[in-house]
Amino acid sequence: MTLPKWRLAAAGAAFGGLLASTLAPVAHAAGTCGVTPAHEAFDVQGLKSELMVTALSCSQQDRYNAFVAKFRAHLMDEEARLNAYFRTTYGKSAQREHDDYITQLANVQSEKSLNSGTAFCNQRVAMFDEVQVLDNASDLSAYAEAKDITQPASYETCGAPVTTPTRATSARRSTRKVRS
Repeated sequence: MTLPKWRLAAAGAAFGGLLASTLAPVAHAAGTCGVTPAHEAFDVQGLKSELMVTALSCSQQDRYNAFVAKFRAHLMDEEARLNAYFRTTYGKSAQREHDDYITQLANVQSEKSLNSGTAFCNQRVAMFDEVQVLDNASDLSAYAEAKDITQPASYETCGAPVTTPTRATSARRSTRKVRS
């Protein structure tokens, strides 16, 4: 069974309009969000993990230790922000979710190193030189945001938009199911 071309075009236009109206608030929210403390914490954690994987894969443990020593206070602050994000977002399961994130982050970055072979070390060891010349925590955060660091998933770090229930939603909520 084939549909007339005009029906196909109308369906496409309707779908396109629906898609645009659905995605526009998301695009707007993402554009106005900016860098939040949680976003910065994810960036820094991703960088720290990437450097750890590089250190282990490329025998650069001394350079990783120097990085951690230099930025210890900032790394601890960002870890506290990450903990706060997971507590706020996941409540009682925050520690499990945080642990899962750290594990997935290390796994995805390790997989990237395994897939790249020797090219990985050639590309990534230079990051130690780059972070060593950074002067302070602000520089480190800006560097982490600018780098293309692999993350295991996308985490929403902006506040969700406030919505009010519509009449149909309110009516549906007030309807009780009756067992027969």
